[in-house]
Amino acid sequence: MITRPLDLASKLRPAPRNFDFWFFVNIALIVFAFSLFGSRFVLAPGLGVDFQLPEMTGARAQAARTTHNIGINEVGLIVAEEGGITLERLGEWLRDEAKTTRDPVLLVRAEAGVKISQLTRIAELAKSAGFQVVLAGQEPAKASGGR
Repeated sequence: MITRPLDLASKLRPAPRNFDFWFFVNIALIVFAFSLFGSRFVLAPGLGVDFQLPEMTGARAQAARTTHNIGINEVGLIVAEEGGITLERLGEWLRDEAKTTRDPVLLVRAEAGVKISQLTRIAELAKSAGFQVVLAGQEPAKASGGR
């Protein structure tokens, strides 16, 4: 009985001698890609691309230069500069950051559906840590005077 009728194994090139270093190059490139796409510069985790700030009249008039910022989505996920933070950990983080900055100002970018109770709690934590709190908002869209 013939088990290898075409004898394909004899027509193949021999295996290369040693290309083990390509394995390490591939691993290094994969680690680099994951570290790049996992960084805070690509997208903040938990904040979707449909993040909408609430509309407030006079939002530009109340603008101030801030030293720190956090984002909060409707689910309650708090995202700071180094990633997601729980509400309990936020107080510690704010105290640590207040020690490193003179006259700290916290910008709170809360999505339109965030509960007032959660914003109040965050403002209390920030005030007790020594921060001035600024809520982010956008000016309402003006109606165009078209025909």
